[in-house]
Amino acid sequence: MSDSAVPSRQLPRGRHGLPRETVVASQRDRILSAMAQAMTENGYVGTSVAAIIKLAGVSRETFYEQFRSKEDCFEAAYERAAQLLLERIVEATATLQNAPAAREQRIEAMLGAYLGGLAAEPADARLFLIEVYAVGPEAIARRGELQESFAAMVADILEARTAEQYFACQTLVAAVSAMVTARVAADDLDGLRALREPLLELLRRSGDLFGSAEQIPSR
Repeated sequence: MSDSAVPSRQLPRGRHGLPRETVVASQRDRILSAMAQAMTENGYVGTSVAAIIKLAGVSRETFYEQFRSKEDCFEAAYERAAQLLLERIVEATATLQNAPAAREQRIEAMLGAYLGGLAAEPADARLFLIEVYAVGPEAIARRGELQESFAAMVADILEARTAEQYFACQTLVAAVSAMVTARVAADDLDGLRALREPLLELLRRSGDLFGSAEQIPSR
């Protein structure tokens, strides 16, 4: 996302006849996008409210009407980024719930949606994976909760039935998180997308480590 991408969402100047809630939602969206974009250059600590409102094209008064502080704004931006990524994954896998060979197809779809989503929104990915550690313990705890929700999704897809299999799924998600974080930090989006096939191959060779003994067939 370029610096010009955020202001481009601004509403028309002057009388536009739009409902108040539409205006507020547009302002909020621009502020959250600007928060993510500003941090790609200066990180959370180096990003000021002034930089956010300049990039978003809103006034300081508008910012503080919606957010108590920079940290409050970050938390909202983080939740939005997480929600968009989760929605992307759910949309990619929902139609495969009862399909033949659903396990294989769903894990492929999930990995594709997850890695593709991070690569498609690198500013949100950096916020989601990296800058969260600079915000404080509450934000880090929230990241842990979301990582656990990803682990639960993986465990469901891989049909984890035992505590040992569930732990293996948690370990897999933690490892994937570390690998994608390194590539996002290096702006290596091609490397991010390229993780999909090696991860699928790992699952093909895993037997019943993560769940059902049914293996993901090679193509």
